[in-house]
Amino acid sequence: MEQSEPIALEKLVTHTQIFKGAKDSPLLAPRGVFLVKNKLFVADTAQNRLFIWNELPNQEFQNPDLVLGQMAKAGTGRNASGKVSASSLFYPSGIWSDGEKLILADAWNHRVLIWLKMPTKDGQAADVVLGQPNFQNNEPNVEGISHPPSAQSLNWPYGVFSDGKQLWIADTGNRRVLYFENIPDHNFVAASNVIGKPNFQERDYENTDAIWPYSVKIGPGGEMAITDTQYYRVLLWKDWKTAFDQKADVIIGQGSFEANGQNQFGWFPKANTLNWCYDTCFYQKGLWVADTGSSRILWFEELPAHHNASADNVLGQDNFTTGSENKNTIWSTEGSLYWPFQVCIEGSTMVAADTGNHRIVINHLKF
Repeated sequence: MEQSEPIALEKLVTHTQIFKGAKDSPLLAPRGVFLVKNKLFVADTAQNRLFIWNELPNQEFQNPDLVLGQMAKAGTGRNASGKVSASSLFYPSGIWSDGEKLILADAWNHRVLIWLKMPTKDGQAADVVLGQPNFQNNEPNVEGISHPPSAQSLNWPYGVFSDGKQLWIADTGNRRVLYFENIPDHNFVAASNVIGKPNFQERDYENTDAIWPYSVKIGPGGEMAITDTQYYRVLLWKDWKTAFDQKADVIIGQGSFEANGQNQFGWFPKANTLNWCYDTCFYQKGLWVADTGSSRILWFEELPAHHNASADNVLGQDNFTTGSENKNTIWSTEGSLYWPFQVCIEGSTMVAADTGNHRIVINHLKF
């Protein structure tokens, strides 16, 4: 049965903090955020840099401890206003870290960068590059957009995820997810397998596969969620190992594999619809979904067992049928969202990239 009214926000969150980065060089459209061991990572995407705070900030503005992608913390240029290198970034997005290694989707350089040990100085060069034969190349699929993909190439990779041993990359522009049995420790390593394509060279796609996979996440029980942005849905597998040769077990946001309507072709969102969704986050027995185009984050208390399930609650809106930015006001408020792109939870602390409001929202969850 479709829900029309969510539980009140105070039932979900004890308190909310707003964080905007350094006061003299604040965040601009950050798309990536990650929290591990109370260390905060923010992909300040529109300014081509990754910030690291060694402790979760406790005020609205706070200077970062480290910047990557630029030689100085206030730098903002594409590839540090020069040529692509091991130290530069161009539209960084997805982040993963265990507090020791750092993996970053350097999306518009068509590569993924890996620091095998946590960086300690501004502008520190990455140790490993995937998707390119070296740190000086940045063409899609190595030789250009017209060149077919391979097990080694990438085209607009936006999402990364690891369990500390294995690595998954949302190779978005090639409409696939690449799987590596081990986190690579040298350049241009070939993927071990591919999800969403019959082989590494295939470019055509079926509606049973992710059309624009922006994010890939693995749950605590081995579940897999691929956020399929262009079809306004999340594809969910009960066991990630089955994703290589089976279609998803469950679809969130649509009623079938053929359906692809924005808010299911409705004028307004509902508890069971999605609109330009960009990320998911497993939490306890359930799942959070960044329903970006409706400026909200949906909460499913249990992993859905069937297509088109309704969410149990929502952050960013007062109800399930409102989808406007900042809750029908031009001004951002503590509880509002404007195009949230990524969500990460450690313990009971949620960090969300509130991209349209140029900030990170820190929610302390009650459960």
